[in-house]
Amino acid sequence: SLSRSFVLTEGQKRYFEKLVIYCDQYASLIPVSFVLGFYVTLVVNRWWSQYLCMPLPDALMCVVAGTVHGRDDRGRLYRRTLMRYAGLSAVLILRSVSTAVFKRFPTIDHVVEAGFMTREERKKFENLNSSYNKYWVPCVWFSNLAAQARREGRIRDNSALKLLLEELNVFRGKCGMLFHYDWISVPLVYTQVVTIALYSYFLACLIGRQFLDPAQGYKDHDLDLCVPIFTLLQFFFYAGWLKVAEQLINPFGEDDDDFETNFLIDRNFQVSMLAVDEMYDDLAVLEKDLYWDAAEARAPYTAATVFQLRQPSFQGSTFDITLAKEDMQFQRLDGLDGPMGEAPGDFLQRLLPAGAGMAAGGPLGRRLSFLLRKNSWVSEASTGASCSCAVVPEGAAPECSCGDPLLDPGLPEPEPPPPAGPEPVALIPGPVEPFSIVTMPGSRGPAPPWLPSPIGEEEENLA
Repeated sequence: SLSRSFVLTEGQKRYFEKLVIYCDQYASLIPVSFVLGFYVTLVVNRWWSQYLCMPLPDALMCVVAGTVHGRDDRGRLYRRTLMRYAGLSAVLILRSVSTAVFKRFPTIDHVVEAGFMTREERKKFENLNSSYNKYWVPCVWFSNLAAQARREGRIRDNSALKLLLEELNVFRGKCGMLFHYDWISVPLVYTQVVTIALYSYFLACLIGRQFLDPAQGYKDHDLDLCVPIFTLLQFFFYAGWLKVAEQLINPFGEDDDDFETNFLIDRNFQVSMLAVDEMYDDLAVLEKDLYWDAAEARAPYTAATVFQLRQPSFQGSTFDITLAKEDMQFQRLDGLDGPMGEAPGDFLQRLLPAGAGMAAGGPLGRRLSFLLRKNSWVSEASTGASCSCAVVPEGAAPECSCGDPLLDPGLPEPEPPPPAGPEPVALIPGPVEPFSIVTMPGSRGPAPPWLPSPIGEEEENLA
């Protein structure tokens, strides 16, 4: 704007103003909001999906602790080795996709020195002839060791072994998904298209958003300022949006916003060993809970949250609907004809599409009337008189004057009921083993003061 006002001549100003109008008119043809929004949505969904694929051993370690039994050293060795194999598989896949983990474990020797793999296991790992990523090898070792534990009786049945292997497959599937996300990345040309579209748009806006001379009477150019403030804000928002996507497109780097993969390795290894070793078969003494004798179990509230008790609980969106008294009366359905109380003709008429052909004189209407008349003829013929002693007068009940019912002579005789079989022999119950009586721990005293009266206390007070 300053150059237009103080540098350009009058002819150059008019030409520049035409150029501004042209750029402003055609800059809106670039679908920058659609392209950038779709790109950011794709990147954010991919980023969150990669986080959900992080191999966490929490479910697996609970299954190992509950299915692999034995408090001796052999049992401990089985459980710890199983979880070490799971942690080794996670380390191998993370060092393949994460820069931070690769710098921590640049070679297999570092993995051995860190305690995730023994030297004998390293020999087997390196002697395996495969040119592909071998992060899945510890999972195979896990399966073989679990089968050996089943043969030794450490895993007591096949159902427990099945549960253990299913949980291992979930863990291995997450490792495989991380490998696939690293292998199949967002196409580079897509990122280039979004970047070119964004900067091309703002290059056009750099010229098209300039203020023009109000004296020329251009449309929507009644104000002459020096700085296009809202255009700058739009550029900051769109450019920041693109930078967010560029930061999230690879969350396994070393930036501040990337995943803390080394922290996850340390946490998972420590927690899994604690769960299957020190916490194995470690239970507290069973005691009656605080609400054992309470009529209603309800946790207390502090003074800052007690107001929530005064708010009614949500019962459903239809709980407050009121109906008139006559609308709440049940109706008899035995006198209604057709489905949902409709006459047969109305029901068929409603099923057929609406149109000119459904009129009374149309072909479909005439066909429907013929079918209804034919149906009425069949109904009258089926209920015609079969007794020869009299003729039923019009409007009378379908019964002859002699008292015999009017039956169709063509109907077959009903079959006699089958003979009754022998009475079933009652089963004599055998002796039932009594339940073993378990001594329950003593009462912990009265219920908490914020709860209602215990069960039975009100009856005793009334008595």
